[in-house]
Amino acid sequence: MKTTATSFVTGERVVVAVVVSRILLSLPLSLISHGFSLFLLSLSAFLVEIRVETSPFLLSHFSSRRGASSGILLGAVTLPSVMISKLVQLSRAISIHEAEQDELAHVTMHYWAASASCCAILIYLSVIMSQARNAESLSSSSVWLMRVSLTGTVLYGVACFVSLSMISHTGLNTSLKMLWMLFHGLAALKLIQHLLCTFPSCASIGEALLVTSGLVLYFGDFLACTIAKIFKKLIPVDLVSISYGIRRTETGIIVQGLLLGLLLFPMVFRFVLHIYGITLRKRDARQRNCSDAAKSVLFFVSLLLFMVVAVPSWMKFVHDFNQHPFLWVLTFVFSEPLKRLSLCIYWILLIAVSVSRFYNISRSSKVERILLRKYYHLMAVLMFLPALVLQPKFLDLAFGAALAVFVALEIIRIWRIQPLGEPLHQFMNAFTDHRDSEHLIVSHFSLLLGCALPIWMSSGFNDRALSPFAGILSLGIGDTMASMVGHKYGVLRWSKTGKKTVEGTAAGITSVMAVCFVLVPILASMGYILSQGWWSLLVAVTATGMLEAYTAQLDNAFIPLVFYSLLCL
Repeated sequence: MKTTATSFVTGERVVVAVVVSRILLSLPLSLISHGFSLFLLSLSAFLVEIRVETSPFLLSHFSSRRGASSGILLGAVTLPSVMISKLVQLSRAISIHEAEQDELAHVTMHYWAASASCCAILIYLSVIMSQARNAESLSSSSVWLMRVSLTGTVLYGVACFVSLSMISHTGLNTSLKMLWMLFHGLAALKLIQHLLCTFPSCASIGEALLVTSGLVLYFGDFLACTIAKIFKKLIPVDLVSISYGIRRTETGIIVQGLLLGLLLFPMVFRFVLHIYGITLRKRDARQRNCSDAAKSVLFFVSLLLFMVVAVPSWMKFVHDFNQHPFLWVLTFVFSEPLKRLSLCIYWILLIAVSVSRFYNISRSSKVERILLRKYYHLMAVLMFLPALVLQPKFLDLAFGAALAVFVALEIIRIWRIQPLGEPLHQFMNAFTDHRDSEHLIVSHFSLLLGCALPIWMSSGFNDRALSPFAGILSLGIGDTMASMVGHKYGVLRWSKTGKKTVEGTAAGITSVMAVCFVLVPILASMGYILSQGWWSLLVAVTATGMLEAYTAQLDNAFIPLVFYSLLCL
């Protein structure tokens, strides 16, 4: 397939280039090597994306979401951009003696771990492309693209080794840390293959890349702590003592363990079903599968025992909890019962009224589904904005609990566990669109995580008061206003094939800036540090709005992270 220079330039790629350039220009001299690696990673991802999207053979090889671009460039640079922005923020903290040098070293480790995961997947895609030479004739430009992307990958590996050597004190530590990077890369590679095969047509390659690298980075930390606890003499404690430059809190540990346990539970349940099936066949050779009722009982009993006994025991072993994690949660909630219980009652009433109302509208009216979904974005603003201002620590825990509930309900829906499985499936289908499928419904996960991740990552030192609000502002305000105004009043489209309009984008950018003008004085009156300039805020809001206009990816996942990384600079 012939390509031209103009076909390489798309709106999404231009916005990503602007975001990466903004980050690189903001780096202090101490982070130049990290910036060079980010540039190499971006270049390699750009070339791999072009090669994938210009090859019918390669596109048919992956069971990615139909109707979306590959999104490889955006997926590869998003998480490393967030981590390098955290490094910039932490460098400012060290300059004013608000953080220790060791914390910067640990954040650097996590930056390289995120980059290694993305790089491993790019290598995998490059290998697939090289194998495609036997299936289709490659032009000279295609061969050139593969060679340049491979060169960029090799240079990235050299930059990674040099940087890790600079933050190590002995050869043994360097070897261990390089091995840690390798494990992250291999885990990400295995996970993305499993994700695309198990849930076909549920995500683009870029979306799967972001989810994969994020899961490996987040849960790899917990698993590393487990291994370090078991093999104390082999693995240095300082390798895993700090996560993302944030000293672990009880809330973070509980949320991390709870979510990891739920994601591992399907494997546990398959094992339970296998053992139960063997028992049945021993009793009756004609009995092959358990009944739906027996399957339901096994599911809920296994879930209860695994989450109440096994997972808390794991957390207590790794992090030396003095009491059962769930008892700690109850103690935490009732330490300020009036504020936190009142907030819970407010959330329950708001969810009950909104969900029942929106579900009835979806069944009985002709309101378009895209607008109906944006009502949930507004509901997120009503739920999370007051809590973030008044009870930020409790909101951290609430996000984790809500995400755990979502994961448990999605498992029940996928497995069709009686009596909730089928009603849940029908209810969730009322709010899905072309980006969801029956295999996996991701919109509610992406909305919740889009609001939660900037808040979680802003724990610890934070000299940018608006950064925790990145998800709420970009999704709840900007994305909602862009969709509603663009749908009703939009005339000028950004592209011939896209649906996003100039009027909608302008409304989204304007609305976010207007809310910031109102929010900043409120935060100032509450004692928050306000060191962000209005010009840098305008650049961040505009770049995020343009990304929402041009990207064909699931914007709930990418926009909050990009906005957060720009706010941290």
